[in-house]
Amino acid sequence: MTIHKPNFRSVQAPSAVVMVRPLFFSVNKETAQDNSFQHIGETEADIDLAEQAYVEITTAAEELNRLGVDVHLFDDKTRETPDSVFPNNWFSTHPGGHVAIYPMHAESRRKERRSDIIEMLKTDYRVQDVVDYSGMEADSLFLEGTGAMVLDHIDRVAYAVLSNRTDPIVLERFCAHFSYEPMVFEARDGANVPIYHTNVMMCIGSHFALMGTDMIVDPARKREMLGRLENSGREIIHLDNDQVAEFAGNAIELQSKTEGLLLALSQRAYNSLRKDQIEAIEKSARLVPLNMKTIELAGGSVRCTMAGIHLNARERQPVEIEPVETVALREVEPT
Repeated sequence: MTIHKPNFRSVQAPSAVVMVRPLFFSVNKETAQDNSFQHIGETEADIDLAEQAYVEITTAAEELNRLGVDVHLFDDKTRETPDSVFPNNWFSTHPGGHVAIYPMHAESRRKERRSDIIEMLKTDYRVQDVVDYSGMEADSLFLEGTGAMVLDHIDRVAYAVLSNRTDPIVLERFCAHFSYEPMVFEARDGANVPIYHTNVMMCIGSHFALMGTDMIVDPARKREMLGRLENSGREIIHLDNDQVAEFAGNAIELQSKTEGLLLALSQRAYNSLRKDQIEAIEKSARLVPLNMKTIELAGGSVRCTMAGIHLNARERQPVEIEPVETVALREVEPT
Protein backbone atom coordinates (compact mmCIF):
# COMPACT_ATOMS: atom_id res chain seq x y z
CA MET A 1 0.00 0.00 0.00
CA THR A 2 1.26 3.47 -0.89
CA ILE A 3 1.98 5.74 2.05
CA HIS A 4 0.89 9.23 0.99
CA LYS A 5 2.77 12.04 2.73
CA PRO A 6 1.86 15.16 0.74
CA ASN A 7 3.44 17.45 3.34
CA PHE A 8 6.79 15.61 3.36
CA ARG A 9 9.63 17.58 1.76
CA SER A 10 12.97 16.07 0.77
CA VAL A 11 16.15 17.77 -0.44
CA GLN A 12 16.66 14.69 -2.63
CA ALA A 13 13.57 15.26 -4.77
CA PRO A 14 13.21 18.42 -6.92
CA SER A 15 9.77 19.96 -7.27
CA ALA A 16 10.58 21.41 -10.70
CA VAL A 17 12.45 20.17 -13.77
CA VAL A 18 13.68 21.38 -17.14
CA MET A 19 12.71 19.32 -20.17
CA VAL A 20 13.58 19.87 -23.83
CA ARG A 21 11.00 18.96 -26.44
CA PRO A 22 12.73 17.62 -29.57
CA LEU A 23 11.75 19.05 -32.92
CA PHE A 24 14.65 17.30 -34.68
CA PHE A 25 15.11 14.15 -32.61
CA SER A 26 17.19 11.37 -34.13
CA VAL A 27 19.43 8.61 -32.81
CA ASN A 28 22.95 10.03 -32.49
CA LYS A 29 25.46 7.72 -34.17
CA GLU A 30 28.35 9.67 -32.62
CA THR A 31 27.37 8.56 -29.09
CA ALA A 32 26.59 4.95 -30.06
CA GLN A 33 30.23 3.89 -29.75
CA ASP A 34 30.10 3.53 -25.95
CA ASN A 35 26.35 3.42 -25.26
CA SER A 36 25.12 -0.17 -25.37
CA PHE A 37 21.59 1.01 -24.44
CA GLN A 38 21.29 2.85 -27.75
CA HIS A 39 19.51 1.28 -30.72
CA ILE A 40 19.67 2.73 -34.20
CA GLY A 41 16.48 2.02 -36.12
CA GLU A 42 16.86 1.15 -39.78
CA THR A 43 13.21 1.29 -40.82
CA GLU A 44 11.88 4.51 -39.30
CA ALA A 45 12.52 7.87 -40.89
CA ASP A 46 13.99 10.60 -38.70
CA ILE A 47 10.90 12.75 -39.11
CA ASP A 48 8.69 9.97 -37.73
CA LEU A 49 11.02 9.54 -34.76
CA ALA A 50 10.97 13.29 -34.19
CA GLU A 51 7.18 13.45 -34.16
CA GLN A 52 6.87 10.50 -31.78
CA ALA A 53 9.56 11.87 -29.44
CA TYR A 54 7.90 15.29 -29.45
CA VAL A 55 4.60 13.77 -28.37
CA GLU A 56 6.27 11.67 -25.67
CA ILE A 57 7.97 14.66 -24.03
CA THR A 58 4.87 16.85 -24.32
CA THR A 59 2.67 14.15 -22.77
CA ALA A 60 5.16 13.49 -19.98
CA ALA A 61 5.37 17.21 -19.16
CA GLU A 62 1.59 17.50 -19.05
CA GLU A 63 1.31 14.49 -16.73
CA LEU A 64 3.93 15.83 -14.33
CA ASN A 65 2.26 19.25 -14.29
CA ARG A 66 -1.05 17.55 -13.53
CA LEU A 67 0.56 15.77 -10.61
CA GLY A 68 1.95 18.97 -9.12
CA VAL A 69 5.48 19.17 -10.52
CA ASP A 70 6.58 22.36 -12.33
CA VAL A 71 7.98 21.62 -15.78
CA HIS A 72 9.92 24.28 -17.69
CA LEU A 73 9.53 23.07 -21.26
CA PHE A 74 11.90 24.28 -23.98
CA ASP A 75 11.85 23.41 -27.66
CA ASP A 76 14.84 22.08 -29.54
CA LYS A 77 16.26 24.52 -32.08
CA THR A 78 18.48 22.70 -34.56
CA ARG A 79 19.19 19.37 -36.23
CA GLU A 80 22.75 19.64 -34.93
CA THR A 81 21.68 18.53 -31.43
CA PRO A 82 20.03 15.10 -31.80
CA ASP A 83 20.42 14.38 -28.05
CA SER A 84 19.06 17.70 -26.80
CA VAL A 85 16.18 15.81 -25.17
CA PHE A 86 18.68 14.83 -22.42
CA PRO A 87 19.45 18.19 -20.72
CA ASN A 88 20.55 16.64 -17.42
CA ASN A 89 23.96 15.94 -18.94
CA TRP A 90 25.03 19.53 -19.56
CA PHE A 91 23.84 21.31 -16.41
CA SER A 92 22.70 20.72 -12.86
CA THR A 93 21.35 22.91 -10.05
CA HIS A 94 22.04 22.81 -6.32
CA PRO A 95 20.62 24.22 -3.08
CA GLY A 96 22.05 27.55 -2.10
CA GLY A 97 21.67 28.98 -5.59
CA HIS A 98 24.41 27.10 -7.45
CA VAL A 99 24.42 25.94 -11.09
CA ALA A 100 27.04 23.74 -12.78
CA ILE A 101 27.72 23.45 -16.52
CA TYR A 102 29.57 20.34 -17.68
CA PRO A 103 32.15 19.22 -20.29
CA MET A 104 30.61 16.82 -22.81
CA HIS A 105 32.37 13.93 -24.53
CA ALA A 106 30.68 14.06 -27.96
CA GLU A 107 31.20 17.26 -29.95
CA SER A 108 27.58 17.25 -31.12
CA ARG A 109 26.40 17.28 -27.50
CA ARG A 110 28.41 20.40 -26.64
CA LYS A 111 26.01 22.38 -28.81
CA GLU A 112 23.15 21.52 -26.43
CA ARG A 113 24.27 24.14 -23.88
CA ARG A 114 21.79 27.01 -24.02
CA SER A 115 22.02 30.46 -22.53
CA ASP A 116 18.22 30.85 -22.55
CA ILE A 117 17.85 27.96 -20.09
CA ILE A 118 20.45 29.45 -17.77
CA GLU A 119 18.76 32.86 -18.04
CA MET A 120 15.40 31.30 -17.17
CA LEU A 121 16.96 29.82 -14.04
CA LYS A 122 18.34 33.21 -13.06
CA THR A 123 14.99 34.89 -13.68
CA ASP A 124 12.69 32.35 -12.02
CA TYR A 125 14.98 31.10 -9.25
CA ARG A 126 17.56 32.51 -6.87
CA VAL A 127 20.90 31.78 -8.55
CA GLN A 128 24.05 32.91 -6.74
CA ASP A 129 26.69 31.57 -9.13
CA VAL A 130 27.26 29.46 -12.23
CA VAL A 131 30.33 27.19 -12.23
CA ASP A 132 31.30 26.33 -15.79
CA TYR A 133 33.52 23.27 -16.30
CA SER A 134 33.02 23.12 -20.08
CA GLY A 135 36.46 24.59 -20.77
CA MET A 136 37.95 21.27 -19.65
CA GLU A 137 36.80 19.76 -22.96
CA ALA A 138 39.97 21.24 -24.50
CA ASP A 139 41.98 18.83 -22.33
CA SER A 140 39.68 15.88 -23.12
CA LEU A 141 38.31 15.85 -19.57
CA PHE A 142 34.59 15.11 -19.33
CA LEU A 143 31.85 14.85 -16.73
CA GLU A 144 28.36 14.54 -18.16
CA GLY A 145 26.31 15.95 -15.32
CA THR A 146 23.76 13.84 -13.51
CA GLY A 147 24.18 11.15 -16.12
CA ALA A 148 27.80 10.65 -15.09
CA MET A 149 26.97 11.18 -11.41
CA VAL A 150 24.08 9.99 -9.26
CA LEU A 151 23.99 12.45 -6.38
CA ASP A 152 22.90 11.63 -2.86
CA HIS A 153 21.88 15.12 -1.75
CA ILE A 154 21.15 13.92 1.79
CA ASP A 155 24.39 12.05 2.55
CA ARG A 156 26.42 14.29 0.16
CA VAL A 157 27.91 11.49 -1.95
CA ALA A 158 28.51 11.58 -5.73
CA TYR A 159 28.36 8.04 -7.12
CA ALA A 160 30.13 7.82 -10.48
CA VAL A 161 30.94 4.98 -12.87
CA LEU A 162 34.33 5.39 -14.56
CA SER A 163 33.89 5.80 -18.32
CA ASN A 164 34.83 7.97 -21.29
CA ARG A 165 32.22 10.40 -20.02
CA THR A 166 33.34 10.54 -16.38
CA ASP A 167 36.85 11.75 -15.61
CA PRO A 168 38.04 11.58 -11.98
CA ILE A 169 39.80 14.96 -12.27
CA VAL A 170 36.61 16.80 -13.15
CA LEU A 171 34.66 14.76 -10.61
CA GLU A 172 37.09 15.73 -7.84
CA ARG A 173 36.82 19.38 -8.82
CA PHE A 174 33.03 19.25 -8.83
CA CYS A 175 32.95 17.52 -5.44
CA ALA A 176 35.32 20.10 -3.95
CA HIS A 177 33.17 22.98 -5.24
CA PHE A 178 29.80 21.50 -4.28
CA SER A 179 30.75 19.61 -1.08
CA TYR A 180 30.16 16.01 -2.15
CA GLU A 181 32.27 12.95 -1.42
CA PRO A 182 33.24 11.16 -4.66
CA MET A 183 32.44 7.45 -4.81
CA VAL A 184 33.98 6.13 -8.03
CA PHE A 185 33.45 2.57 -9.19
CA GLU A 186 33.66 0.36 -12.27
CA ALA A 187 30.53 -1.29 -13.66
CA ARG A 188 29.90 -3.66 -16.56
CA ASP A 189 26.78 -5.31 -17.95
CA GLY A 190 26.21 -9.03 -18.47
CA ALA A 191 28.12 -8.92 -21.76
CA ASN A 192 31.11 -7.33 -19.98
CA VAL A 193 30.45 -3.98 -21.68
CA PRO A 194 31.31 -0.95 -19.50
CA ILE A 195 28.35 1.09 -18.27
CA TYR A 196 28.52 4.52 -19.93
CA HIS A 197 26.45 6.57 -17.44
CA THR A 198 25.83 5.94 -13.75
CA ASN A 199 22.17 6.92 -13.94
CA VAL A 200 21.21 3.99 -16.17
CA MET A 201 22.00 1.55 -13.35
CA MET A 202 21.28 3.57 -10.22
CA CYS A 203 18.60 5.85 -8.79
CA ILE A 204 18.67 7.31 -5.28
CA GLY A 205 15.43 8.37 -3.67
CA SER A 206 14.74 9.75 -0.22
CA HIS A 207 13.91 6.37 1.35
CA PHE A 208 15.14 3.80 -1.19
CA ALA A 209 17.80 3.23 -3.84
CA LEU A 210 17.42 1.29 -7.07
CA MET A 211 20.73 -0.30 -8.04
CA GLY A 212 22.09 -2.78 -10.58
CA THR A 213 24.33 -4.28 -7.92
CA ASP A 214 25.47 -7.22 -10.07
CA MET A 215 27.15 -4.76 -12.45
CA ILE A 216 29.59 -3.38 -9.85
CA VAL A 217 32.94 -5.02 -10.57
CA ASP A 218 34.81 -4.64 -7.25
CA PRO A 219 33.14 -6.60 -4.42
CA ALA A 220 34.71 -4.39 -1.74
CA ARG A 221 33.43 -1.22 -3.42
CA LYS A 222 29.99 -2.81 -3.77
CA ARG A 223 29.87 -3.54 -0.05
CA GLU A 224 30.97 0.01 0.71
CA MET A 225 28.29 1.53 -1.51
CA LEU A 226 25.53 -0.67 -0.12
CA GLY A 227 26.66 0.11 3.40
CA ARG A 228 26.63 3.87 2.80
CA LEU A 229 23.12 3.78 1.37
CA GLU A 230 21.76 1.47 4.06
CA ASN A 231 23.34 3.57 6.81
CA SER A 232 21.55 6.59 5.38
CA GLY A 233 18.26 4.79 6.11
CA ARG A 234 17.45 3.71 2.57
CA GLU A 235 16.07 0.38 1.46
CA ILE A 236 18.14 -1.15 -1.35
CA ILE A 237 16.07 -2.42 -4.27
CA HIS A 238 18.36 -4.69 -6.26
CA LEU A 239 17.89 -4.61 -10.04
CA ASP A 240 19.09 -7.49 -12.18
CA ASN A 241 20.89 -6.90 -15.47
CA ASP A 242 17.74 -7.42 -17.53
CA GLN A 243 15.86 -4.79 -15.51
CA VAL A 244 18.70 -2.31 -15.98
CA ALA A 245 18.55 -2.99 -19.72
CA GLU A 246 14.85 -2.07 -19.53
CA PHE A 247 15.85 1.31 -17.95
CA ALA A 248 14.54 0.42 -14.48
CA GLY A 249 17.51 2.27 -12.98
CA ASN A 250 16.92 5.39 -15.06
CA ALA A 251 14.25 6.89 -12.82
CA ILE A 252 14.00 10.15 -10.86
CA GLU A 253 12.28 10.97 -7.59
CA LEU A 254 10.28 14.20 -7.75
CA GLN A 255 8.41 16.33 -5.22
CA SER A 256 4.75 17.02 -5.94
CA LYS A 257 3.02 20.02 -4.37
CA THR A 258 -0.07 17.85 -3.78
CA GLU A 259 0.91 14.17 -3.98
CA GLY A 260 4.11 13.95 -1.94
CA LEU A 261 7.01 12.02 -3.46
CA LEU A 262 6.77 10.62 -6.98
CA LEU A 263 9.05 8.22 -8.84
CA ALA A 264 8.97 8.99 -12.55
CA LEU A 265 10.12 6.15 -14.79
CA SER A 266 9.27 4.77 -18.20
CA GLN A 267 6.43 2.36 -18.84
CA ARG A 268 9.02 -0.11 -20.09
CA ALA A 269 10.95 0.22 -16.82
CA TYR A 270 7.78 -0.13 -14.75
CA ASN A 271 6.81 -3.29 -16.62
CA SER A 272 10.16 -4.88 -15.72
CA LEU A 273 9.72 -4.43 -11.96
CA ARG A 274 8.57 -7.28 -9.74
CA LYS A 275 5.61 -6.93 -7.42
CA ASP A 276 7.81 -6.82 -4.31
CA GLN A 277 9.97 -4.07 -5.83
CA ILE A 278 6.90 -1.98 -6.66
CA GLU A 279 5.60 -2.45 -3.13
CA ALA A 280 8.96 -1.36 -1.69
CA ILE A 281 8.94 1.85 -3.74
CA GLU A 282 5.30 2.57 -2.95
CA LYS A 283 6.05 2.66 0.78
CA SER A 284 7.20 6.24 0.22
CA ALA A 285 6.61 7.30 -3.40
CA ARG A 286 3.90 7.10 -6.02
CA LEU A 287 5.08 5.43 -9.23
CA VAL A 288 4.48 7.47 -12.39
CA PRO A 289 5.09 5.42 -15.57
CA LEU A 290 5.62 7.56 -18.68
CA ASN A 291 5.77 6.51 -22.32
CA MET A 292 9.35 6.97 -23.57
CA LYS A 293 9.43 4.25 -26.23
CA THR A 294 10.95 6.45 -28.93
CA ILE A 295 13.24 8.43 -26.64
CA GLU A 296 14.73 5.17 -25.34
CA LEU A 297 16.03 4.35 -28.82
CA ALA A 298 18.65 7.04 -28.19
CA GLY A 299 19.99 5.22 -25.12
CA GLY A 300 18.35 7.19 -22.32
CA SER A 301 15.02 7.20 -20.54
CA VAL A 302 13.00 9.27 -18.07
CA ARG A 303 15.84 10.32 -15.77
CA CYS A 304 17.90 11.55 -18.72
CA THR A 305 15.07 13.75 -19.99
CA MET A 306 14.77 15.77 -16.77
CA ALA A 307 17.21 18.23 -15.25
CA GLY A 308 16.06 18.69 -11.67
CA ILE A 309 15.84 22.20 -10.20
CA HIS A 310 17.15 22.32 -6.62
CA LEU A 311 16.87 26.10 -6.31
CA ASN A 312 14.63 28.43 -4.34
CA ALA A 313 11.96 29.88 -6.60
CA ARG A 314 11.16 33.52 -7.08
CA GLU A 315 7.48 34.42 -7.51
CA ARG A 316 6.43 33.45 -11.00
CA GLN A 317 3.38 32.65 -13.15
CA PRO A 318 2.23 29.03 -13.58
CA VAL A 319 3.95 27.13 -16.40
CA GLU A 320 1.76 26.37 -19.44
CA ILE A 321 2.39 23.46 -21.80
CA GLU A 322 1.66 24.04 -25.48
CA PRO A 323 -0.78 21.38 -26.75
CA VAL A 324 0.61 18.83 -29.18
CA GLU A 325 -2.09 19.58 -31.76
CA THR A 326 -0.89 23.14 -32.35
CA VAL A 327 2.50 22.13 -33.78
CA ALA A 328 3.02 20.77 -37.29
CA LEU A 329 6.46 19.18 -37.10
CA ARG A 330 6.82 18.49 -40.81
CA GLU A 331 6.71 22.19 -41.54
CA VAL A 332 9.50 23.13 -39.14
CA GLU A 333 12.86 24.00 -40.68
CA PRO A 334 16.17 24.04 -38.77
CA THR A 335 17.64 27.39 -37.74
